[in-house]
Amino acid sequence: MTVLLATSGDLPRGEPGAVALDAVLRERGVDAGWARWDDPTVDWAAAELVAVRSTWDYVTRHAEFLAWAASLDQSRLLNGADVFAWNHDKRYLTELDGLPVVPTVLADDRAGLAAGVRRFGTAVVKPRVGAGGAGLLVVTDPDDPRLGRPVRSHPDYPEVGGPWVVQPLVESIRTHGEASVYVIDGRVGQRFDKLPGAGDVRVNEEFGGRVRAAATGDVGDLALQAYDALAERFGRPVDYLRVDLLQWEGGWAVSELELIEPGLYLDVSPANARPFADLLEARLARL
Repeated sequence: MTVLLATSGDLPRGEPGAVALDAVLRERGVDAGWARWDDPTVDWAAAELVAVRSTWDYVTRHAEFLAWAASLDQSRLLNGADVFAWNHDKRYLTELDGLPVVPTVLADDRAGLAAGVRRFGTAVVKPRVGAGGAGLLVVTDPDDPRLGRPVRSHPDYPEVGGPWVVQPLVESIRTHGEASVYVIDGRVGQRFDKLPGAGDVRVNEEFGGRVRAAATGDVGDLALQAYDALAERFGRPVDYLRVDLLQWEGGWAVSELELIEPGLYLDVSPANARPFADLLEARLARL
């Protein structure tokens, strides 16, 4: 294959809505296929380009995943293993100087968790390495017995422990939800608005969250600001980026940056398929 799109064993045919991207690539004559990142029979070196897409099992095997990414030819891997290593740990939220970010403290043990809860009053506690809302707790009591213990928050997820980040509960998540906007090859892509399920603060669909495509509105400039900040950090522009934003203290603030395997929400809207195909074509042309 000219392009290998890395996925997980749970999604052998790619992320939800992958048929939209597949169709655009076929239309353009790009020889692309999906492959499990942990499949030892895949010859990654034979691909002209590797794009990490739906490797969503990496959070429970992050050391193995990062070693795999580092083993690839970095000139042919979108974003790159150094970006993945930085982004997989939510510690990065404390390193985004110059960007508005939801306040974040790091905690390695129960004492650190309790201090974070005391600071914020009502706090969100989540693993530093994790995704999909797994292991997230909303805590008001610094003596909450759940603090510091592994949490199983969904039947399909394993127990998740620390270290952790602690943030204030951003109440606007219940009303405005979370906005996710993409920057693909330096251009703002589709925005998606996500609302949590009833009685929850998680916008993930596994917990009843809802997703809809939306107009970019007033978040495009902040997404590009994040893109520029990352280019400065890594000494080169990133290939793709998803910026997750919450309304905080009268403006938008970064809640997370997704630089490894952000789903394109192609099953909600195919709008990101062509920009991502454009990115692949542009990178192939540079080789």
